[in-house]
Amino acid sequence: MQPNTLLDALLDEAGFSHAGFAARVNRAGSARGLRLRYEHTAVARWLKGQRPRGQVPDLICEVFAERLHRAFCLGDIGLGADAGGLPGSPLSGFVERATALWRSDEQQRRHIIEAPAVTGTPAVMPVWEWENPPEDADVSRSGQTRVSPADVTMLRSARAHYELMYRKAGGIATRARIVGFLNTEAAPLLRGGYSDDLGRQLHRATGGLVAVAGICAYDSDAHGLAQRYFHQALRLAKASGDRGLGAYAIALLVNQSLHMAEHRQAVAFAEAALRAAGGQITPALASDLHAMQAKAYAHLGDGAAALRCIQRAEREAERIEPGYEPDETGYVQPGLVNVQAAEALLGMGDLAAASEHAKEAVASPAHDRGRVHRLAMLCRIELRQGEADRAARTAAEMAEQARGMESQRLRDRLRSVREHLLGSGSANAEEAAELIDGALRVPL
Repeated sequence: MQPNTLLDALLDEAGFSHAGFAARVNRAGSARGLRLRYEHTAVARWLKGQRPRGQVPDLICEVFAERLHRAFCLGDIGLGADAGGLPGSPLSGFVERATALWRSDEQQRRHIIEAPAVTGTPAVMPVWEWENPPEDADVSRSGQTRVSPADVTMLRSARAHYELMYRKAGGIATRARIVGFLNTEAAPLLRGGYSDDLGRQLHRATGGLVAVAGICAYDSDAHGLAQRYFHQALRLAKASGDRGLGAYAIALLVNQSLHMAEHRQAVAFAEAALRAAGGQITPALASDLHAMQAKAYAHLGDGAAALRCIQRAEREAERIEPGYEPDETGYVQPGLVNVQAAEALLGMGDLAAASEHAKEAVASPAHDRGRVHRLAMLCRIELRQGEADRAARTAAEMAEQARGMESQRLRDRLRSVREHLLGSGSANAEEAAELIDGALRVPL
């Protein structure tokens, strides 16, 4: 069950309160001889994704038609057959659902932000739909706003801008900015007029931007919202015809699956990306997908498969050529495969090999956020090796590096390190813990 963002947007456009809307649906039902007793709580359930029974969806269309002076079908109110917005659904309907989600996110609607991530078939179907036909034969659109190549360039520049902001300041600080941009700049362009060729460029640029919005939501612990953004990026990638972008969106879903301990799903998603992207997948993305598979296999207790994936990741990493990768894979910096391998090896109990990889990762250049994660992994390994004083020094460096970043993911790591440090018996643990407390002191 996913939130109904189209219904939410229409309620806002019509100026209905939840109680007022329920009363109007009751009156419309009474005109048909129905005795309905809906209250504001029912509307809240509909917004969360519950489907009204019987004739009520048609009554809702009637109420909006009377208020807004235009006809509505079930798809317009988020109750059509393709209401889930899977990648195989019509592109025009997808655009309306996507932009409605952006609007609800910007307005901080709780039923959107607090929605849990879906699992099982609803989680798998968007990936299956991306991988399989039908493709979009023509993405051209008629609209009042004429889209130009300069608009596409602007979207690409915005993606790079917000990704850099995320790396330096964290997803919590960046999310409001990028969602506001999606609403004011990207939404009118998607609804505008463009040819098939320009439309594919537009959908590709928007897909990259939406993926960053999903990363920021993930970093804010809004996992259901993040998943919906990743699914949107996948649908936009399909419309663009860029299989590499689709594989990148799936890599984000793989990472989220690992966080949610859906390890078999992580393996399957990575396989789908590697298989379906074919020659459009780059060495950087392939190396990250193999490395994440290694972590999943380690959690599943399959050490042999984990080691095979680490070796594949290392081979792909050796093939990376700067300047020949798309902007989205810029996060695959030197040392990333090492820190992923370190985590997999740590899970397998191979502390010596994990330590070697972690040290190499820390010694490699990385952006601010990546360096915090690498130091956290090294600290964790040092503690497991009984090197508490060294771990305290690593933790102190990590805490200093994390200052100024608004990220729930980083805060979780800092708290975990602090807890393990204080239980280590290190003479320097208290000092390192105080530095971590300083980084955590300002509320998000």
